Amino acid sequence: MPALDICVIGSGFAGLSAATCLADQGHNVILLEKNKTIGGRARKLEAEGFMFDMGPSWYWMPDVFERYFALFGKKPSDYYHLKRLDPSYTVVFDKNDHMKVPAKMSELEALFESLEKGAGKKLQAFLSQAEYKYEVGINDLVYKPSRSLLEFIDPRLLKGLVKMDVFQSMYSHVRKFFTNDKLIRLMEFPVLFLGAIPENTPALYSLMNYADMSLGTWYPEGGMYKVIEAMVSLAEEKGVKILTDHEVEKIVAKNGKAESVLTAKGAFKADVVVAGADYHHVDQHLLDYEYRNYTPKYWEKRTMAPSSLLFYIGLNKKLENITHHMLFFDEDFGPHAKEIYETPAWPSNPLFYLSATSVTDNTVAPKDCENLILLIPVAPGLKDDEATREKYYNIIMDRLEILIGQKVKNHVIFKQSYAHNDFIKDYHAFRGNAYGLANTLKQTAILKPSLKNRHLKNLYYTGQLTVPGPGVPPTLISGQVVANEIKKDFVR
Repeated sequence: MPALDICVIGSGFAGLSAATCLADQGHNVILLEKNKTIGGRARKLEAEGFMFDMGPSWYWMPDVFERYFALFGKKPSDYYHLKRLDPSYTVVFDKNDHMKVPAKMSELEALFESLEKGAGKKLQAFLSQAEYKYEVGINDLVYKPSRSLLEFIDPRLLKGLVKMDVFQSMYSHVRKFFTNDKLIRLMEFPVLFLGAIPENTPALYSLMNYADMSLGTWYPEGGMYKVIEAMVSLAEEKGVKILTDHEVEKIVAKNGKAESVLTAKGAFKADVVVAGADYHHVDQHLLDYEYRNYTPKYWEKRTMAPSSLLFYIGLNKKLENITHHMLFFDEDFGPHAKEIYETPAWPSNPLFYLSATSVTDNTVAPKDCENLILLIPVAPGLKDDEATREKYYNIIMDRLEILIGQKVKNHVIFKQSYAHNDFIKDYHAFRGNAYGLANTLKQTAILKPSLKNRHLKNLYYTGQLTVPGPGVPPTLISGQVVANEIKKDFVR
């Protein structure tokens, strides 16, 4: 295949993955990033001696990263060191009720058994089913481009359709195995990353429990941004030219082909364009009307995953008895979920998540200090202002102090918030969402926005709003999938 001039828009996991795979095929690849730093939502924030991962903080599915780097004869360990967290995380139900989720399976089964008689054996059965879903789902389904139903006429997939639990909800699936409320909440927690309540999430996604409990929760020393740095190093090794502070203003098209990509700093002609920026923004704002894949009405009908209100906080002391990841489930998730998915509103009694990488890594905060990230999942499209942010900061900081039994607020020496307006400003995120499309049955596989433009033969899409979906491993895969499709299309 002759070398093509390819322009990739956006330097998140998907954009870097696509660019590197295409450069490895022998193409001339330029990657354009609107911000001054690489990484998309996975950028880092450095201030006053603290380092915060601004976006993803969970390293799950290590096999997906291994498979990616193996494409180029590399290993993750060539770039960063992984540490398995134990406990994987802590679930806080009340001040005196902290459930540490152990990494060792024998200890995890004992924990289940202590809460519900027979639950240890049931966990084995649950994870055995989830392993099958993971093997088929991650190794087969998510690497399909979903451009045709014919892709899914596969004996293994058809034979295993019932075992995949595609048409059963996660809500009902979990309750077939467990009755204890704490165990139910623990098993339903991973699907919150997928952007839908358990009642609307296919039980196929119990594969996330397998990723969580069997494959483990890991941490790349130095932070998640070390993965971005590794991908940048590999991309540049393969010849990708990366230009930051180059926001794309328009994709110029003519005669059924994207001809060039315009930025304020110049035009870039391309034989192929890969859009790793927000799909809605590219579709509705960078293309002329006749070249758009979808109408505004289509986008308004999409079910979006949540946005987030985040606080990056530096403390001038160390906290006691906290872990790297903590989930605060001291409030009922039902009302909070309703305020995200059914009647969008700022939550009355929010659940929240805490990440404290300084518990594991002494390089991310000054000596005897702690870095915290506090996250509240919220509905996309809400009015976002400083008064609202401050209100919720006080709500969760007050609860945090009660739940961990320590003073925190008066030890804050650095604080920065991040929410809808920032997601829009930095990433053109549709409705200020943080996680992309919700993984509902009606937005799975071929029912997601297509990775190929219907009117322009050389414009492709990658990232969390197209296949296979949101999350770091899926977007890493998304870049590989689109690179393979370009190879197939242009070989023909």
